[in-house]
Amino acid sequence: MRRWLLDGAVALAAVAVGVFFLTNSLSDEGGAPLPLEVTLGVLSAAGLVLFRRTRPVLLVLLLLPLAVLFAMPMGALPFALFSLAVYRRAWLPVTLLGLHATVIAVVYRVALGATQLYYESVVFVVLVHVIAVALGMLTRSHRQLVASWAARAREAEEGQRLRVEQARLAERERLAREMHDVLAHRISLLAVHAGALEVRREASREEQRAAGVIRECAHDALEDLRSVIHVLRAPAEDQPQPTLGDVPALVEQSRVAGAEVGLVLDGERDVPENVGRHAYRIVQEALTNARKHAPGAPVEVAITSGASSGTEVAVRNALTAPGPLLPGAGAGLTGLRERVALAGGRIEHGPTPSGEFRVKAWLPW
Repeated sequence: MRRWLLDGAVALAAVAVGVFFLTNSLSDEGGAPLPLEVTLGVLSAAGLVLFRRTRPVLLVLLLLPLAVLFAMPMGALPFALFSLAVYRRAWLPVTLLGLHATVIAVVYRVALGATQLYYESVVFVVLVHVIAVALGMLTRSHRQLVASWAARAREAEEGQRLRVEQARLAERERLAREMHDVLAHRISLLAVHAGALEVRREASREEQRAAGVIRECAHDALEDLRSVIHVLRAPAEDQPQPTLGDVPALVEQSRVAGAEVGLVLDGERDVPENVGRHAYRIVQEALTNARKHAPGAPVEVAITSGASSGTEVAVRNALTAPGPLLPGAGAGLTGLRERVALAGGRIEHGPTPSGEFRVKAWLPW
């Protein structure tokens, strides 16, 4: 609804400006609006409503000759040039504006000669169109800036969510380990001692019965403890381990978070399970480093696999201005070196002469 109201206001403004040009036209001084002029003016305003967002180039190309030959279509041309500058790159509206200014200067010179009215008319018409293009370019820049801020906010929010999730899973795992190491050990000892007391000949029947109850309760407690530990570890352990086939989804998550990530997968996709898992972790850590240390920089991921050549993983991103050292910086790359070394592969990382940061690893099959 709001868009249609805005389009209606633009169309009315175009008609009003067209009427202004018509009443001040050189070819029809003080005359009533010609039917052809009015028809073309209304059609031009309708074209603004229909095409100024979806086909601004076509709209401007249609209005340029009409604005030279008729007065009322000149009212729609500034709005069309504004839309062209908003939705297309700057060189296109600037080029068409220069072409239009040249044609206007030639046509008005033929019609008016080298008079003061000629110079005033050309300057006025060209100035109106220059202002329209400048406002459109300013609007485009503002929208791009707002979109960039929004993308960075989404990226920061996604990064924070991932950090919170990782911390939560780590805490659950720590609790599960402590419960298993401490409680399971003690309950097991309790069950063993109760079982020994139950079969002891010197013990009375009531003592043996009580020992049996203690042993059964200890076994039940162990089962309950295993269930609790399973619940604590479920989010981390129930998920299947990632493989090479999960890399596109990992890249898509970064794109959704606002990062510009390119992905190239060459060669075989059916790689050994451990190789695919290592490749996934390498890409994951490299994307995390790029997000932390070079926010907004494009990232390129390339993975090549073959039975005879192994799997090569390369992730590179442009270097940005150095910022403050983040907590844990370098720990992830250290973990990657250990992971790749255990797999019998090689890894190198660091700045390149072309001004990029690259992580490159080779994993044998």
